[in-house]
Amino acid sequence: MDFDLATLRSRSEDWLDQIWLWLQTPSFLAQLSAIVLSILIAPLLARLFKRMIPLFRTEPVDGVKYFKLRQVIYKIGGLLGAIILVVLLGLSSKLLMSVPAFSQVWLVKLAQSLAAVFLVYRVIKVFLQDPFYRKLALWILIPLSLIIVLGYFDELKSILNGTVLLPMGKNPITAMTVVKLVVFGFLFFWVGNFSNVKGQSAIRSQETMDAGVREIVAKLFQIVLFIIIFFLVVGAAGISLSGLVVVFSAVGLGIGFGLQPIAANFISGLIILFDRSVKIGDYVNMEGDKFGRVKAINIRSTTVTTADGKDIIVPNTKFTEDAYENWTHDNPLQRYEVDFGVAYDTDLDALIPLIRDAVLEHDHVLSDPDVPSVEFRSFGDSAINMCVEFWAEGIDDGPNKFTSDVGLIIWRTLKANNIEIPFPQRVVKNIN
Repeated sequence: MDFDLATLRSRSEDWLDQIWLWLQTPSFLAQLSAIVLSILIAPLLARLFKRMIPLFRTEPVDGVKYFKLRQVIYKIGGLLGAIILVVLLGLSSKLLMSVPAFSQVWLVKLAQSLAAVFLVYRVIKVFLQDPFYRKLALWILIPLSLIIVLGYFDELKSILNGTVLLPMGKNPITAMTVVKLVVFGFLFFWVGNFSNVKGQSAIRSQETMDAGVREIVAKLFQIVLFIIIFFLVVGAAGISLSGLVVVFSAVGLGIGFGLQPIAANFISGLIILFDRSVKIGDYVNMEGDKFGRVKAINIRSTTVTTADGKDIIVPNTKFTEDAYENWTHDNPLQRYEVDFGVAYDTDLDALIPLIRDAVLEHDHVLSDPDVPSVEFRSFGDSAINMCVEFWAEGIDDGPNKFTSDVGLIIWRTLKANNIEIPFPQRVVKNIN
């Protein structure tokens, strides 16, 4: 312990002596002054730029012209201090090197490197709003920036390249390969996801194409795009195509044993898109009282939205293996029924055209393929049970209330013509 303390004391004294010597050197004092001045001037210049350029200080309101671009410019305004500090330190090093007496600029270069790391930190905090991606970037980019600044990057690359994880001939899978896969995979798939959203939106906006064709083209675009991105990532990571054979063999074995449901749903999704047995907007009724409109057909599953706004995620195999009803597959026309009852003394011959004409006045009730049909159903205990059958275009769900509207029309028509709507009555007698 005494030896450790003595060594520590000796090294501390050496460092203090070195710092004292530096403080007596004009070159070191000039560098220190340049750093301090840059730190003091940078925020002042940042405020001046914000005062001169309103785009830097005024946050844009959603809906304004060039909103996205103005939002980026506004966020850059929050980085002005760090950017100006890096620039000032760079200019200071150039200025000091031009003076023979102050030729040493190592301290300014170190300060500039640390300022660049701080700028990376500020970019992450300002531009990455998602907490997960922000933490991921902080834990990866900041240490990497420090390693580069301190000059250990080449040594780190040598260690990663020398760590072989999977021998594959001339191009083994190393730790550096995994790092490249993660980095390039994140970048390429982030760009790919953005391109996918924009591309599918552009395809689905083509009104000249059939809706089903648009959906097929959109999904094919998605598949081809991500296949291209996959090969770009593999190429950027330095994995040879011969090595991919081993990987694909392992993946194929995994599909054969554990990924069969995923593969089946993927193939079923392609079948649905191509045979068009189910399309976006179709109203489907499946087993277990699950019914609603098809909102999206994805690679693994289909989203069905119910009338009360809930989304049902249905595996694609349900549409290729199980029975279901597609109410709007070929024809959007649907037939509905509304039951009602009238008293036994009602003139049915006069009632039938009366109700038929009244129902036909509804905007969504059709006269083709058939006019509304008023039919006798049965003799009830207290009423003659009747029914109105009518055709309408669409589904009687949340937005449409065909049966409710027709029921109200029948009720108003019966009341207006003094036709009794009977109901069961019970007479209770006291025998005492």
